[in-house]
Amino acid sequence: MALVSKFVALLGAAVLGLMANVAQGQAQAQTAWPTRAVKFIVPFAPGAGADIGARLAADMLSRKWGQPVIVENRPGGDSLIAIRAVVGDNNDHQFLFTPTGNFTPHPYRHEKLGYVRERDLLPVARFSNTILVVGASEMLGVKTLGEFVDLAKKKPGEVNVMVVPGITELVWDYFTTTLNLQITKVPFTNLTAGAAEMVTNRIQGAMTALAIQQPVLQGKGARVLAVTSRNRTEILKDVPTVIEAGVPSLELDGLVGVFAAPSLSPELRKRIGDDIAAVARDPDIAAKLVTSGQVPNPGGAEEFSADILRQEQQVDAMAKVVGLKRME
Repeated sequence: MALVSKFVALLGAAVLGLMANVAQGQAQAQTAWPTRAVKFIVPFAPGAGADIGARLAADMLSRKWGQPVIVENRPGGDSLIAIRAVVGDNNDHQFLFTPTGNFTPHPYRHEKLGYVRERDLLPVARFSNTILVVGASEMLGVKTLGEFVDLAKKKPGEVNVMVVPGITELVWDYFTTTLNLQITKVPFTNLTAGAAEMVTNRIQGAMTALAIQQPVLQGKGARVLAVTSRNRTEILKDVPTVIEAGVPSLELDGLVGVFAAPSLSPELRKRIGDDIAAVARDPDIAAKLVTSGQVPNPGGAEEFSADILRQEQQVDAMAKVVGLKRME
């Protein structure tokens, strides 16, 4: 009997030792990342809102993670160049830092995407919201979004706007279709230069990121009629949302976040996501985001995934109304 007891005791000690080794191994595995430089791929040229956000995050995360965090700009191809770079390389040190609106309309814009969003782009964390606004030239003589709509109804085809291609243009087309408005869209490659034309009334309205219209707004050549987000933003606290202005068809949240290839482990996904969300909560980061026309909007993978699904459903509904068919 004593021999059995001794054997049980030895077996218990061995099990405890094994469990301790496993726990130690798990702890070591957790601390083993990152083992080299981390890369944020941004689908814009330097200076864009998402690029600024990525660089702010990279600077703080490089100190936290003890490895360089590099921002690599890969503009062009309607963001497909940047997206394919991430999904085509199962690399847990490489991430996509982008607005969701850059890819949610893709099935209606491209026949061959080379990726499936639900399968290949793994949401890691929500970081910020780009502030999107509807503005109008002071010379147009309207002070509210409702007055802008009334003027467009009275003068079909005579009012013009500049709209950012992609999801913003889709939202605009949905708005004009649902209200049966004839508003001329003026294309501009240089959106900042286009916004500057509101001073002369050559461009009478615009739906863009706040940062694009900021110079002309500061010069009093234009006014913000509404923000497109569901909630008001603190830096434009006196400006109504499009929903409050009675034009819900223009609602659009400028979600920005981080994505990984699907091979990223659940443990790393949560750990990296928590770190990125913590950066967005930092007061100094928040202040710098505001100066670039953004607001912090930290959130985990589940929250971000729900937002993306909602936006995809919104895109599907709008595309149906304006007559677009899925190409992919």
